[in-house]
Amino acid sequence: MTITNIKELVDSYIDVSFSVNTTAESLVKEQIGSDLTNEQHYTLRYINKVGSCTSTELAEVFEVKKSAITAIINRLFEKGLIQRTRDENDRRIVYLTLSNKGNELFTKTEERVQKLVESIIGEFSEEEIVRFLKTYEKLNGILQQIKNNRVVD
Repeated sequence: MTITNIKELVDSYIDVSFSVNTTAESLVKEQIGSDLTNEQHYTLRYINKVGSCTSTELAEVFEVKKSAITAIINRLFEKGLIQRTRDENDRRIVYLTLSNKGNELFTKTEERVQKLVESIIGEFSEEEIVRFLKTYEKLNGILQQIKNNRVVD
């Protein structure tokens, strides 16, 4: 492969990646509505998935500073969507869980997001979906390996 071809491929990847990410985020936001930001929805989604977690865990999972997670958690708490429970043995540790209201809102918004994703996936054959997911998982593995090794020039 020539340097020109590699540059064109890199440019194409960056352009497509940007377009897919921004369009997908916009479409997800439409489904979530004005009740939540995308970040709040993803936070509720994670808490729903694991059942209970700490803000430190969220900061690690989302790869953001703890202050950013604290702002999201405070807003979700103010809206009555999450509950905070202190660890009985170590009062410094606070566990986060979805409240009933949070569970209801998450379920409602997640159903709309699922329908959106189903409508997109429906445009592809099963073979295309499987191939794409394998390629995307491979890309994720490569990116994680680079991130863990910090060998980026």
